[in-house]
Amino acid sequence: MVPDELAELIRKATKKAQRKGSLPKTEIPEVVIERPKRAEHGDYACSLPLKMVADINRELKAEEKPTLAPTEVGKRIVARMEPAPFVGRVEVVPPGFINIALDEGWLTQQVEAILAAGEAYGNVNVGHGKRVQVEFGSANPTGPMHIGFGRNLVLGDALANVLEAAGYAVQREYYVNDAGTQMGNFGESLYIRYCELLGREAGEIPEGGYRGQYIVEWAQKVIDAEGDRYLSYPAEDAVAHMREMGLRMSLERAHEDCRRMGVHYDNWFSEKSLYDGGVFEHIMSVLRQGDHLFMADGAVWFNAQALGGDKDEVIIRSNGLPGYFASDIAYHYNKFVERGFEWVIDVWGADHQGHVPRMKAMMRALGLDPEQLTLYIYQMVTVLEGGEQVRLSKRAGTQVDLREVMDDIGPDAVRFFLMARTADSQMDLDLDLARQQSDENPVYYVQYGHARIASVLRYAEEQGVTDAGADVSALVHPSELALVRKMLELPEVVTLAAENLAPHHLPHYAQDLAATFHAFYRDCRVVSSNPADAALTQARLRLAKAAKLVLGRTLRLMLVSAPERM
Repeated sequence: MVPDELAELIRKATKKAQRKGSLPKTEIPEVVIERPKRAEHGDYACSLPLKMVADINRELKAEEKPTLAPTEVGKRIVARMEPAPFVGRVEVVPPGFINIALDEGWLTQQVEAILAAGEAYGNVNVGHGKRVQVEFGSANPTGPMHIGFGRNLVLGDALANVLEAAGYAVQREYYVNDAGTQMGNFGESLYIRYCELLGREAGEIPEGGYRGQYIVEWAQKVIDAEGDRYLSYPAEDAVAHMREMGLRMSLERAHEDCRRMGVHYDNWFSEKSLYDGGVFEHIMSVLRQGDHLFMADGAVWFNAQALGGDKDEVIIRSNGLPGYFASDIAYHYNKFVERGFEWVIDVWGADHQGHVPRMKAMMRALGLDPEQLTLYIYQMVTVLEGGEQVRLSKRAGTQVDLREVMDDIGPDAVRFFLMARTADSQMDLDLDLARQQSDENPVYYVQYGHARIASVLRYAEEQGVTDAGADVSALVHPSELALVRKMLELPEVVTLAAENLAPHHLPHYAQDLAATFHAFYRDCRVVSSNPADAALTQARLRLAKAAKLVLGRTLRLMLVSAPERM
C-alpha cells in the first residue's frame, strides 16, 4: 500500500540524514502516514518532524549547536528522500508537516492496476494466514431471533469478511446453546402449550420459561406433525421430546434467517457436545490440578479473583448441574487447545460486558494468553418508526423480530444500517429512512451508484463503443483523478477495519465512493458522440469499469447486493 511505502521512504530518508550528519542520531519514532483534512494539502501527510524535534534539539544543545525548527527538520528529511514513481509533489509546511501529493501520471495508471486485480482488489496481507475464529450470532435456540441479534450477525460476519480480506485464515462459527436450564424451560413451555391446545391442563409456564406467541404456534406445529401422541408419555419424556423438536424448529428458523441475511457459517457447534464428548470432565481436571477450584455453599467455584477477575464464579451449582460459565470454559478450551485457533473473537451483546474479566481469568487458568481472546462487545439496537421507538413485534406482540424487519426493509438495508455505527455506539434503525428510495437513504444512494455505472456501461455497449485499447493517461480532469484517488483508498479501509475491528468504515467508504462517482458523472460525459472525443470516451469507460469493480467489491465485503439496475 502507498502509505506503507511512503512511511518506509521517510524512515529511510531520516536515517540517511542522520548518517550524513544533517540530523543528530536520535531514536526514530513510528512513521505514521495520515490523510490531510484538506485536499489542497496533498494526498498524504506525515508529522514525523514534530515528533522528533524535541529529541533533536536536546542533542544539538548538548553539542552546543543551533537548534532547528520542525520545518527545517522536515526539509532535511525530504532532501534525502529517494524518488518513487508514485510520489509527485512533496512540501514541508508549518508547523512541521511533510505533505505528499501522488504523481498524476502514476495515478491514472492505477485504473489498469485495479482492473487487473479484479475481485482481489482491496485485499491486503496484514494477517499473514493467522488462524482466527469469529464466533457470532449464537442466539439461544429458544425462539425467533430479534433485531438485536441481527446486529450480532451483521457485525460478526463483516468482521470475518474484512479479516479474510486482510489475509487471516478465518473460521465462522455459531455456538448452539442446546444444554442447560434454558433448554429445559423451553421444552417445558412448549409442552404446556401443546397440552393446552389439546385441551389438557399441564400447569403453569415455569419461572424463566417462554411465553411468546411463537411457543403456541410451534406447539401447533408439533400437533400437526405428531398429533396427540405425547399426551400418553410421562411428562418428563414428553418435555425431552418437546425440547428436541423445539430446538430443531429454532435452528431451522435461524438457518433460514442467516441465509436471507447472506450469512454463512463454517460450523454450528453444539454446547451439548462439550459434555457428551468429555471436554467438560477434562477441563475440570485441568482446573483442579491448577488449584483454581474451591467448594462453598454446596457448589464448586472458580477462583477468578486470584487470576484478575472481579468476582469468583460458580462452575457446578449446588444441584449438581454445570453453570453457564462451565460451558464457556470448556468451549474455549476446545477452541484454543483442541482446535488450535491462534486468535478467537467472540461477538457479544452489551449485557455481557461484565463477563469480560472472568473470561480473561479463565484464559490464564488454562495457561493461555488472554490477548488471544477478544470479546467484541456491541450495543443494542433501537428500532424507530414515525420518530417513535418500536418495542414490540407487530405479529407476536413481543420483541422486534429480525425476520419482520427483513420483510419490511430488506436484508441489504438491515446489513448496511446495522453496520454503519461503531460497535460501542447505540444503534438507531430508522425504518422510515430505510424504506426511502432517495439520496437520503444511504443504502439506496450507494446501490444506485453501482446501478448507474452499470447503466453507463450498457449504454456504451448499445452504442457500439468499447474501452478496447484505452489510454488512461487521457484522464486529467479533477473529477476523474478524484475518483481514482478514492478507489485507491479501499486497501487502506480494509486494513483500518481489520486492525481496529471496525467494519463500520466499509459503509462510510461506500458512501464516499458513490458520491465521488456521482460527481464524476456530473462533471464528465462518459460516452461522447463526438468522434474527436473517442480516446477520452474509451479512457472514461475504463475508469467507470474500475469504479464499478471497486464499489461492487465494497458492497460484497458488506454482503450487500450490488444491483445492475434500479
